[in-house]
Amino acid sequence: MAGWSRAHQHDVSGSVLAVGWLRAIHLLARPVLGVPPDVLTGCGLLSAVAAVWLASLGGAALWPALAAIVATGVFDGLDGAVALRTGRARPLGAVLDAASDRLTELCFVAVLLVLGAPAGWCAAMAVLLLLHEYVRARAQAAGMPGAGAITVAERPTRLVVTAVAVTGAAVVPAGTPWTGWAWGTTCAVLGTGLSVIGLAHLGVGVARAFGRYGKRR
Repeated sequence: MAGWSRAHQHDVSGSVLAVGWLRAIHLLARPVLGVPPDVLTGCGLLSAVAAVWLASLGGAALWPALAAIVATGVFDGLDGAVALRTGRARPLGAVLDAASDRLTELCFVAVLLVLGAPAGWCAAMAVLLLLHEYVRARAQAAGMPGAGAITVAERPTRLVVTAVAVTGAAVVPAGTPWTGWAWGTTCAVLGTGLSVIGLAHLGVGVARAFGRYGKRR
């Protein structure tokens, strides 16, 4: 996830999974270094929109929907990797990337909606994930160094929750075991819960960061 990985590359240095993801993305970027980063960003957004449409079809179309979700994550990583490796990183590109990230995440929520999640849970999840990113962006604009905190509700988690919902719906169409809920519902509840925890974690991280920042000043 370009916007996420590029913004937090120093913060994830201790995470084997995150570091492994970044290395894989940079390897995949080699064949597409000639493609403009903004084109890759656009491809990621189109993949997310395609995932919503395919998920709404249900049945065998759920597998292409899953592929589209994975492609969204790959494209999201490639645009940042290409921009950095070719020296084409620019402020406008970062803005476009951030806007694309938010739109693709709303597409992820829409996938859960078409998989049976109640609109209320989807709205709650959407508000929380947007608030999560808004709080971080405002804190960084106010001078906070770093990400504040890497929470359980970061962009990779949102993609994984959506992928689980699509995979579950494809493999066990009757719903999640024991609950009988639609996979969209289960994952929307899970995503909302993680978003609450993540927002609280981020709030604490922002407060601590500004405490340290204020002392240094």
